[in-house]
Amino acid sequence: MLTSITPLGEWGRGQRYTVTFTALLLGSTAAGAAIGTVAATGGAILARLFELSDSARLLLLASAIALGVVIDLAGQLRRIPSVHRQVNERWLDVYRGWVYGGGFGVQLGLGIATVVTTAGVYVVLAACFLSPTPLVGMIVGGAFGLVRALTVLPASVVRDPLALQRLGAGIVRWRAPVRIIATATDVTAGLLVAFVAALQIMN
Repeated sequence: MLTSITPLGEWGRGQRYTVTFTALLLGSTAAGAAIGTVAATGGAILARLFELSDSARLLLLASAIALGVVIDLAGQLRRIPSVHRQVNERWLDVYRGWVYGGGFGVQLGLGIATVVTTAGVYVVLAACFLSPTPLVGMIVGGAFGLVRALTVLPASVVRDPLALQRLGAGIVRWRAPVRIIATATDVTAGLLVAFVAALQIMN
């Protein structure tokens, strides 16, 4: 999808890139916020039933992050639940830009509406589920949706076929470094969460 929604592509379809991208951004952010709120609400109910403390929630989150890192490093994504579909690119030839932009955005923001390429998606859902309030879950989910939508932004420079080729080559070139950065970020976040949980337990 990154190479589908570009200024060049939108011009060829008679659509405006800014409209399509804005719809995608809003759809993804709203969907992320919605699923984050739902997950956090369900988590809050279970936390009350099982009387989970804040430190227990943090330890569970740290464990979820660690498990996600292990799954990604071991390449075991095929063994975790995931739908086997991508966004329907035929929408590009049928609907207006704001329609397929918003529709693609909603699927991105939900995280689990298309094939899951990293366990980090489930870690985010776990973070929403273990949030102390639905508001926090909404913020976490909304931030997730926003960041996912912003991954389409590099395509905003594609205004000719040569730029499209460079974008495709760049995606391949950056695939490994991005995975390393993402894994390092997950490890750092997990250690930080575990550290805060330990502080709460000691106090």
